[in-house]
Amino acid sequence: MSEEVQVKPAQSTSLMRRFVIYTVVLLVVFLLGFIPMWLKAHECSGRLSETEHQLSLFRMQNALASAVIDSRRGDYETARQAASRFFSTLREEIDRGGDSALTQAQRERVQPLFTRRDEIITLLARGDGASADRLSDLYASYRKIMNS
Repeated sequence: MSEEVQVKPAQSTSLMRRFVIYTVVLLVVFLLGFIPMWLKAHECSGRLSETEHQLSLFRMQNALASAVIDSRRGDYETARQAASRFFSTLREEIDRGGDSALTQAQRERVQPLFTRRDEIITLLARGDGASADRLSDLYASYRKIMNS
């Protein structure tokens, strides 16, 4: 009887050793598959972030361009809304600081554009034709800042 007791622990030790080996092999296989996928996901995340920053910049430029076109067509209310959207989005980007789509130099150079905000919005609210020229000048200034 005592011999039977000694045989069973030897078999369970062998089974336990196999289980540990299989577990380690499975873990290694999992990591071999996981690490490349994690690296790819990290790379894609970086590209997505860069694309979102570019999209934000293009949306601001599009809002300003829409305001210019609408004011030239005499659609002052739509132009006012687009100009307001441009200034609001630009302010949000500046306030985001280091997470902004704008570089530090661009954030500093766009600050003077806000001095024209109230004048342009007021001209558009009044339906003044001079707003188209002011918006065109603002658009040219904004493009110059973004392209330099």
